[in-house]
Amino acid sequence: MNAANAVRVLLVIAGFLLGLKGMALVRDFPGMTGALTGFSAPAMAADPPAAAAPTLAPAPAAAAPSATDAMAAGLRARREALEDRERAIATREALLAVAEQRLAARLAELTALQGRLEQADVDAREREESHWRTMAKLYETMRPREAAAVFNELDLPVLVQVVERMNDRKAAPVLGAMLPDRVRQLTVELARLRAARPPA
Repeated sequence: MNAANAVRVLLVIAGFLLGLKGMALVRDFPGMTGALTGFSAPAMAADPPAAAAPTLAPAPAAAAPSATDAMAAGLRARREALEDRERAIATREALLAVAEQRLAARLAELTALQGRLEQADVDAREREESHWRTMAKLYETMRPREAAAVFNELDLPVLVQVVERMNDRKAAPVLGAMLPDRVRQLTVELARLRAARPPA
């Protein structure tokens, strides 16, 4: 037998002996089987557990609709408030316009009434003036003594208005034929009337 074959025989015998010894150990120590079989378990357990899938945080977009709705509601409320205010302003402006129209119409009526009253006053003054001038002309055509006799009996206010409108040249003979006291009274009233008259 050469050396190579001898080595092979020794290895086979050694392997056989190791197998027998291992079987004896298993028989004498039953827990060894679990220990041997579970040898890899602690190692595997020692490995960190696989990271759990991360829980996704709520996307900001999920909260956006409520904020947007609140903003939209606020804008709608503000717009409605502005529209209400505009309607109130428009209503007030319409009422003011109506009041202004009524005031303008009333003012026009009062202006027209004032114009009519002023014209009526002018017409009355003209009629009165025409009346006094007619009387003055009448006495101018009378004889001085006849006119003086009437003037002595006339009420002083009437006499003043008549003589005031007579021609001075025609009134002088009449005044000369009147009673002196009557002429004096007439002269005082004529001076007072002419002093109160506004300058032309």
